[in-house]
Amino acid sequence: MSVRQGFLALLSEQPMHGYQLRQEFETRTGGTWPLNIGQAYTTLQRLQRDGLVEPVPDDADDSPERFRLTEAGRADARAWWTRPVERNAPARDELAIKLALAVTVHTDGHPVDVAAVIQRQRTETLRALRDYTRLKREATADGPGLAWSLVLDSLVFAAEAEVRWLDHVEATVTRAASAGTPVGAVVAPLDARPAADADAPLGEQRGGVR
Repeated sequence: MSVRQGFLALLSEQPMHGYQLRQEFETRTGGTWPLNIGQAYTTLQRLQRDGLVEPVPDDADDSPERFRLTEAGRADARAWWTRPVERNAPARDELAIKLALAVTVHTDGHPVDVAAVIQRQRTETLRALRDYTRLKREATADGPGLAWSLVLDSLVFAAEAEVRWLDHVEATVTRAASAGTPVGAVVAPLDARPAADADAPLGEQRGGVR
């Protein structure tokens, strides 16, 4: 969705072809989310299919086809600035999935070393945080530099939050282990669980894990 809306926002300035859109998108976001040219043109095709962009009719035959917003596209671009980004359907977070599985999965009959997983991730996140902080110090205050600085701020805050969350996970797992819950066995293996009663409330179907 962000690439789609980003393209509409860029086209609200002027008509562009796919390569220009790709270049402008990467420049204005500091190259944080690089696009391949195929993705750029696929996005344009979908925008055209949805009636949000159209080819510029007076372009020369030997030049790349440029696109401009339709009235519906302009309305969509304007509306994007007025809508908050919804957080009720978060993107899949590989780290959250990894740690959720680490405390429940037995690999070859053995529990995962959750503490080691956390420590390796903390080391990597702190390395990224140092890199982002260095880039932040080097960022300029002009237009593109300001945009890049805002993206870096987001990355810095996200990395800091991730370190705090890893500390929280470590403390939570330690407390669970101290209470006698084997880490790696927070949820019983499938073959050890009682059959679920289809008529039972959802919480009871989950084996009483609260």
